Amino acid sequence: MNELFASPLVLTGVALLLVVAVGLLLRLLSHRHRLEGLEDQLGEPRELDSGLDESGVESEADGLVQRMSKGLSATRERLVLRMDELFRGRRTIDEALWSNLEELLVTSDVGIGTATRLLEKLRLEADRAQLEDSTALRKLLQDEVRALLSARAGMLAMEAPGKGPTVIVVVGVNGAGKTTTIGKLAARHVAQGKKVVIGAGDTFRAAAIDQLEVWSRRAGAEVVRHEEGSDPAAVTFDAVKAGVARGADLVICDTAGRLHTKGDLMDELQKIHRVAGKALAGAPHEVLLVLDSTTGQNAVMQARQFSAAVGVTGIALTKLDGTARGGVILSIADEFEIPVKLIGIGEGVEDLRDFAPEIFVESLFGSPDADLGRGLNSAAAAAGD
Repeated sequence: MNELFASPLVLTGVALLLVVAVGLLLRLLSHRHRLEGLEDQLGEPRELDSGLDESGVESEADGLVQRMSKGLSATRERLVLRMDELFRGRRTIDEALWSNLEELLVTSDVGIGTATRLLEKLRLEADRAQLEDSTALRKLLQDEVRALLSARAGMLAMEAPGKGPTVIVVVGVNGAGKTTTIGKLAARHVAQGKKVVIGAGDTFRAAAIDQLEVWSRRAGAEVVRHEEGSDPAAVTFDAVKAGVARGADLVICDTAGRLHTKGDLMDELQKIHRVAGKALAGAPHEVLLVLDSTTGQNAVMQARQFSAAVGVTGIALTKLDGTARGGVILSIADEFEIPVKLIGIGEGVEDLRDFAPEIFVESLFGSPDADLGRGLNSAAAAAGD
């Protein structure tokens, strides 16, 4: 026995095994450290807030309109507050007013084409009704915005035809909020009693995989992951198969999000789409494009590129609470026949909302004399008026 261990080959083998074992241990510790760091960055988990009090009635403080209004405060200040200032004191509707209104819409990231079409409709309606009061014009614009958004509203497809889970493939550029949207979506459906599997398909970014692992742990969802740099389509295939085998209700597949101008990314997304269909007939049932509203008209360009490549079925517009460029939602609704299904108006899990045009417009416009039309910085001062 002593002679065996004295053999150089055996000693070399043992040393290699020790090196491998130590390497694996260090890798596991590093992975755990990264996850703990992500936990700290995300902060303490928050329960879903329905905005209801104990009696089941929407509370005044946490009601959806109030929460939405707070989230849209920057956009409201840039668009509605400036519009109210434009209308204030005017008794007639003249060419100068039309010109100023067009400039206001364009500079609020509504987009030139959308602003032009909105104003053409407004002019026709104003002439037909023989409007002379600018306050009535404000109401007319509000109605046109509501009609535009209502025509492009929709709900996520949550009932897959046939047997098996609903499969959602989430696409979008890096930084748009894909990972956070997936995590919040998973948390919402787990809270509703559904079994959720997440496919960590952005294998080009270790951080994205780790973030989804943290989100899945918090939400109570299961995660399917491969090593960094592995084939994203393989992750999607395994995630869908795992969802079928484990009796999941929902499978959410993340994807890479490198620059949308790169053809290889679009080819890769098309491959993921095909592979999902091989894993489960009819999948994916939803292709959700996540757009960052803070990018303004660049979000419109992204929507154009992704929809042409992978047949986007719904849009999630994120970070509306952190930008004054929320007017881009009008441009997206006007240009594409793709429903806006989700909006992000805050950091909380409950701030990923189904898009409800009526509530959105009410929260954005309010009334000319209400605090809703004052904007974020002046809201506190309003209480002392």
